[in-house]
Amino acid sequence: MSHQSSLLAALDMRTIYYPTRFQPVEQTAAEELARLTGATARRSVRPGQGVNLALASRAWAKSLPAAQANTTGWMWLKLAEDGTGEIIADTGALLYAAVRLLAHGLGDDAREKLARGLFLPATFPHHRPHWDSCLTQYWRSVRKFDREKYIATLAESGFTHVEVNGLQAHMPFEDTVVSEFYPQFYTYCAGFNHFVDTPLTAGLWPTQYLEANLQNLQQLAALGRKYGLQPGLCMFEPRSMPERLFQRYPTLRGARVDHPFRSRLPRYCLAQDHPVTKQHYRAALQSLIKTVPDLSYLSVWSNDSGAGFEHTGSLYVGRNGGPYMIREWRNHEKIAEAAGQSIVRYLRNLQQSAAELNPDFDIFLRLEPFKLEQDYIKAGMGNHIAWEAPSLLVRGYSLPYTHPKYPTMSGVAGSPLQTEIDASERKVLAESRAQGVEPTLQYAIGTAASYEPLLGIPYPRLLHKKLTAMRELGLKRISGYGGLNNPQQTPYWPNPAVIRAAQFMPDKSIDDVLLDAAREFVGANHAPALVACWDAFDEALSWQPPVALFTVAFSWQRTFDRPYVPDIEAIPAQERAYYERFGCFQYNNPSLNDIGKDVLFDLVTREQGGQALAGFDQNVIPRVEKLLARLAQLEAQTAGEPSVQAVFSDLLDRTRAYRALVGSLRMVCAWCTHVYGYIESTKATDKKKHERALQTAIDDELVNTANLIALLEANRTEVMILSAIGNNTFCYGEDLPDLLREKIRLMKKYRHHPPRIDQNILWRPLPGSQWPKFD
Repeated sequence: MSHQSSLLAALDMRTIYYPTRFQPVEQTAAEELARLTGATARRSVRPGQGVNLALASRAWAKSLPAAQANTTGWMWLKLAEDGTGEIIADTGALLYAAVRLLAHGLGDDAREKLARGLFLPATFPHHRPHWDSCLTQYWRSVRKFDREKYIATLAESGFTHVEVNGLQAHMPFEDTVVSEFYPQFYTYCAGFNHFVDTPLTAGLWPTQYLEANLQNLQQLAALGRKYGLQPGLCMFEPRSMPERLFQRYPTLRGARVDHPFRSRLPRYCLAQDHPVTKQHYRAALQSLIKTVPDLSYLSVWSNDSGAGFEHTGSLYVGRNGGPYMIREWRNHEKIAEAAGQSIVRYLRNLQQSAAELNPDFDIFLRLEPFKLEQDYIKAGMGNHIAWEAPSLLVRGYSLPYTHPKYPTMSGVAGSPLQTEIDASERKVLAESRAQGVEPTLQYAIGTAASYEPLLGIPYPRLLHKKLTAMRELGLKRISGYGGLNNPQQTPYWPNPAVIRAAQFMPDKSIDDVLLDAAREFVGANHAPALVACWDAFDEALSWQPPVALFTVAFSWQRTFDRPYVPDIEAIPAQERAYYERFGCFQYNNPSLNDIGKDVLFDLVTREQGGQALAGFDQNVIPRVEKLLARLAQLEAQTAGEPSVQAVFSDLLDRTRAYRALVGSLRMVCAWCTHVYGYIESTKATDKKKHERALQTAIDDELVNTANLIALLEANRTEVMILSAIGNNTFCYGEDLPDLLREKIRLMKKYRHHPPRIDQNILWRPLPGSQWPKFD
């Protein structure tokens, strides 16, 4: 038995009292404590002769110092060995977290502290998942996911909120045409129109579709309530409307927001300053709050994925919009001012509408898209309207902070690799607070937008450094990007223990946090070895070079299952269809035949590919291979201790999965380095050199892919996100091993064609059609 569970065993708990007219979390926490101790949980109108568990508003705390009771975001535990005492918290999530801390997370000296009374303030009183990958966003079709256990894990780990606006289906209901990719982007950050209609939008979406999504939202909110988490929304808004609406109301047409490559239909948002638009948003938000009265916040993302504010100079709007905001011939500064002020009016309309039902409702605007409009937006904030970003220094999509190991590689803000916070952020925080605005800083938890599609990748020291830096900055609102992914399938993942410690025991050293977690998993004898392996993994990750878009959107580019050959289009289209139909590709997108490009973006240049390739070969892969060898030894050495061996086997498999991911990213870099090198070279000897190097890289990737197949088919560890429904742009399906075999077949068959890229792909007509001929 671990020292955490022995702590509870030493307390002679027999009866746990909670209020007769309870909040759901009070019953949940009392029943969880009863399950852990064998005691009986009973409802009571007043405190009893046992352990009394309640929210602070009940006034059941008899020993809590008054000065501490007046603070915000805390838990109070006072427990005697005779089984009497009290467990009190001022918010529901912290009440459940207090019970779980008794089960694991407190140190060896906790018994004496509990007898005196242990007051634990939350380091971050507002702590929410942001873009919660498996619960509400593009991984929600993941197999082996238990959303109630997930939400319980959020509360246990120190989160205070839960995101609830996920679609019921794995893909959205949106208008589309042949060869169009764009509607798939509506699957995440689902907007108002996917849950409720208003007098303006009635009939545009099927009633049964809205009903299913709204019921899913209600169910997630109820589960959050059960564990004390406050429900909230993360939406791309203002979202576009179907063209049939603008045929009916042409003067409501606002900004055009579709992507010029991925969309084949023009898509427009509503003119945001029009009185009817304002009434529509007022009605939509109030409808949701009436359905879920404790809805507490709305996080607004915009200017991407089917959403946009008018006349802003960013994706995908680019200074266009309706007629009501700005007249012609104004200079850029005046347009930026008008656009920024209009955004503030939009946000204020939402907050005021919500405040009629919930005066404490918060609106957060994701800030980085608004490089030119930022100052005007910030000037209008306050009174429950605030902003959020991966860095308080952010201005536009060029994120600050450079790679800690490669100073020439930039843009790592908000990622696992950004562990320090520059002192200049303190000035921005002070300026924001002087205006009455508390910003939210985003940080990375798991693998979303970092190590997709893997699960359970440990980087506990990197994570702890970032959380410590945020605490030292004095932040009160933080958000964990991607959520905890699928923690029920990552039972030995140390990251949640780090988050919990940073939230409730911030002075505890990371060495002690990791050693305690390792002892719980493998016992005292093997704990140092496990911590050493976590450290080695952490260190290898810290050396990984970024590979633009592939690192962030690995599955979108079909990085695992696309064949890497010198001339991609030497493979007939029908043989490429198995992966192209699910990728973020279009028939005239350069990414179809040029791995280093996407639409008009240069993702990986020849020089960048070469630098990253060297980083993988010199710094990442040797460290990963060394860790693999050590874990294989530990797995063999612990064969006589199955419960211990399971932990090392789990980490060994996750390291194998990471090696496969690194191998495929390396292949991307090698392809860009040597295919571009071949095409750009004028000397035959240089071309031959690039051909040989590319063939060596293909050999390596064939081995890498075979190893991944073996790992997946061993089926002993859930190492990555696999959809229970099937392949889509954001998830691989359960047939991934078959797709990988097809990749191997095509690479072997077409590997010896000379490097070639059709540079005129942009001008291709739709397959099955042809351009007219001119004299």
